[in-house]
Amino acid sequence: MPAAPEIKAKARAFGFDAVGITHPDAVATAGAGLHGFLAAGYQGDMDWLAATAARRQHPRALWPEVASIIVLGVNYTPPVAPGRNLARRERGTVSVYAHGADYHAVLKRRLKAFATWLHARHATAVKVFVDTAPVMEKPLAAAAGLGWQGKHTNLVSRQFGSWLFLGAVFTALALDADRPEADHCGSCDACQRACPTDAFPAPYQIDARRCISYLTIEHRGPIDRSLRAHMGNRIYGCDDCLDACPWNKFAPPTLDGAFQPRTELTLPRLADLATLDDAAFRQMFAGSAMKRSGRDRLLRNVLIAIGNSGDPAQTGAAEARLGDGAAIVRGAAVWALARLVPPARFADLRARHLAAEADAEVRAEWLAG
Repeated sequence: MPAAPEIKAKARAFGFDAVGITHPDAVATAGAGLHGFLAAGYQGDMDWLAATAARRQHPRALWPEVASIIVLGVNYTPPVAPGRNLARRERGTVSVYAHGADYHAVLKRRLKAFATWLHARHATAVKVFVDTAPVMEKPLAAAAGLGWQGKHTNLVSRQFGSWLFLGAVFTALALDADRPEADHCGSCDACQRACPTDAFPAPYQIDARRCISYLTIEHRGPIDRSLRAHMGNRIYGCDDCLDACPWNKFAPPTLDGAFQPRTELTLPRLADLATLDDAAFRQMFAGSAMKRSGRDRLLRNVLIAIGNSGDPAQTGAAEARLGDGAAIVRGAAVWALARLVPPARFADLRARHLAAEADAEVRAEWLAG
């Protein structure tokens, strides 16, 4: 049997901070949790979760020949706690994972390089997966000993806290498996209490429809009016439940050059973002995970943050988007203005714009404002 220590040492040489090995049948019960999540409708717009559920629940459904799974992690611990940014109401708070280079591209390059070595060294078939494939990375990582799934459903590592990017290499090699990590959450519920929108119906369960990360990145339409005020200045993702975890005190800030914060992505000015057209959006977020949301959804989020800012100086940025080509942007602009301008001013804007508005949801925003 090939030596697991040699394989792990080589993985670290390719830029991975954590590595563990598990077998494909080690996550046989993970599918039950996924089915419960889907049955409750917690996936929201993420129809692809239901479409790939059969393949997702067992690794051999993806590749029947897999004998071992090498799970790899890269530390992206931020230099300062991300919660500090929430007080900067004129700027947008971006989830830590998107502060640097797009981790999908970075991890895929490293995974392919490692897998190429593994194939050459041991003449084995390999397959590489990172996030976008129907792989249950967090249960696999827990089975491989990298951490455990906390009450916020994310992986928690004793060494890296909440901040690990995950990828996996499936191999036909039979390797000795690592022991799973025990759950060390104990009675702590800090992550659940930290959630601004009460997205955790119970420990170890999440309702994505109330999660700010889902709402700002995956959700395609207008955001529920009852949740908007709770979003604050979070324009792309949310780290509150991760940031609250006490295990983060052991996590060393990442030294990885790929994940050092880009200034324009860490705390961008809301008024500047509100001016972006499609071309400027693509240019600004080239090489960033933030491109996933697309321009229209990002501006929807930005305008909600402007509405939450309480700053009348942001009024011009919101008013300029009343004629935007995207209905979700116009609707968010209406909501922001309803919170920023005096009632008489809002009534004047409504009189000028409502009659020409063809979209029913935007018209509803004017009438509700």
